[in-house]
Amino acid sequence: MKPSIPSQLSAADAWHLLTRTGFMPSPSELAPWVGLSSEAAVDRLLAAAQRAQPLHPAPAFTREAIQTPYGRLANDDARKDARQQARTDTIALAAWWLQEMRETPTPLAERMTLFWHNHFATSMQKVQQPQGMYFQHQLFRQHALGSFRELLHAVARDPAMLIYLDGAANRAQAPNENFAREVMELFSLGEGQYGETDIKEAARAFSGWAVDRESWRAQLRPRLHDDGEKTLFGRTARFDADSALDVMLEQPAAARFITTKLWREFVSPTPNAASVERIANQLRSSGWRIDAALRELLLSEQFWAAESRAALIKSPIELAVGTLRQFDIQLDSALPLVAVTSRLGQSLFYPPNVKGWSGYTDWINSTSLLNRKRFTERLFRALEVGSDGAMDASAAPMVREMIQEARARERRALRQARMEAAGGQSFGMRFDAEGWLKPLGAWPDREPDAAAQAQIVAAVLAAPPVNPMPAGTVGLSYLRALSLDPTFQLK
Repeated sequence: MKPSIPSQLSAADAWHLLTRTGFMPSPSELAPWVGLSSEAAVDRLLAAAQRAQPLHPAPAFTREAIQTPYGRLANDDARKDARQQARTDTIALAAWWLQEMRETPTPLAERMTLFWHNHFATSMQKVQQPQGMYFQHQLFRQHALGSFRELLHAVARDPAMLIYLDGAANRAQAPNENFAREVMELFSLGEGQYGETDIKEAARAFSGWAVDRESWRAQLRPRLHDDGEKTLFGRTARFDADSALDVMLEQPAAARFITTKLWREFVSPTPNAASVERIANQLRSSGWRIDAALRELLLSEQFWAAESRAALIKSPIELAVGTLRQFDIQLDSALPLVAVTSRLGQSLFYPPNVKGWSGYTDWINSTSLLNRKRFTERLFRALEVGSDGAMDASAAPMVREMIQEARARERRALRQARMEAAGGQSFGMRFDAEGWLKPLGAWPDREPDAAAQAQIVAAVLAAPPVNPMPAGTVGLSYLRALSLDPTFQLK
């Protein structure tokens, strides 16, 4: 075992592993991992994620007949109603996924599904079909830790992607280069690893695909496909979509590009070139198995090194979902999380552009940091309403305010979704403060002693707090103060 890789996981090691691959564990979640070897822990994580299934059925609309995208309706009133319904359905879909993230026993599966949602960024704003966004989500979930080659091929003929990047408008007689450019720059090779000729020739190879809006299926229409010879990366053949993608994956840059993205997601913002090359070789030799590359990455010295800890910034979803998981806060509905994560800058199924969310330091600016602190401040203030840590009816306005602060374009749909999902009832939160604090040697109504303080800090923060704790701070107020510390934004 290399020096920086733990032979047996301490509580701090387990916290680091589960935070980086999940959404911040509660103290009780750590216990089964402490004492495991790093290899055993990583293998357990990967095996569980590969078996993972959603805990709850997806929203009912995902099982209904395919709806006509609202932008294709001729009648203004029908288009307006359909747009509103599509927004409501998408909010319900986002709430379902956030609930899965909050409750799943296998958070790595959700993190990888989210990773691919960002990598192959596709927005409901252009797709205009919530069922189509759900089907794409299922594609990411199915291939989350499987073969990247199979995932790339599947995405290339995914109806939502064909619409989003104009693949469905690519004809032999009038090539559209949008998908060809982005599949190389953003999905497989990275910037500077291809030429303009490669884009033009790849666009010809991808031509002829269309989307049947009634069945939501991709179809190749031979008369619209350019079946002539093309030259890609110095090779000449009658390339079609599949063979063009395979040529891209044969380029040495491809495995390095995917490995680098995984590194920045799970390890640090500054990849180690030698380690990236080694893991990229493993990715290629394994037949493009994502789990094989991730295993190598999580067992690298750099992943466990001290300088890699507290080196990444939580995304809005990691912050919101992770806070609830970390403190084992129960929600009656996940709909408030849709508003919260949107306000913090991450709306599921609405990435900002084809590049997705850039993450890292872009998550933090003066406005977003204020909103992040406001979220945890209000959350713990609401929990403090009841002495037992339960939120009563008087705390409901806090939740309503969260929802009302969602961006203007979401307000009407959020209110409608809230009414439909909750039947007009107030949302509720529950937190067993005593049950959370007692195993760490603390109590809700007492200032923790030095030993308990150390345990609480280790359970909440990735590094020591920046701000000193005021003397006499007790229970929930102590936890709230830690959640407002700048270090709480790190993982």
